[in-house]
Amino acid sequence: MNRTLLMSSLLATLALAACEKPTVVTVPQPTVITVPGPAGPQGVPGNTGSTGSTGSAGETGSTGSTGSTGETGSQGRPGYTGSPGLDGNKGDTGETGRRGRTGDTVIVVPAPASAATR
Repeated sequence: MNRTLLMSSLLATLALAACEKPTVVTVPQPTVITVPGPAGPQGVPGNTGSTGSTGSAGETGSTGSTGSTGETGSQGRPGYTGSPGLDGNKGDTGETGRRGRTGDTVIVVPAPASAATR
């Protein structure tokens, strides 16, 4: 089947290629060259043109980059020493204490230490 299809397509190609085609010959037209004549007198100057309109404003530029951090400042000078403070008011003298009672003293005698054993 494949060979049959191949053979029929080859025969169709040869049959169409064998047809006689008429040859078309195009005859070029003769080229006419015109030679310019002498120059004529200069014309009258024209009027001055009107002034052009003002151009539109340009677009705003982009924002610049952020600057770098500055250097650390130097240490400040020491401050002034303050004035000495004033003396405060003196308080009143307190009352004299009462005399303690007698005969209430309790003496606690510690127990004797036991001898160390070996």
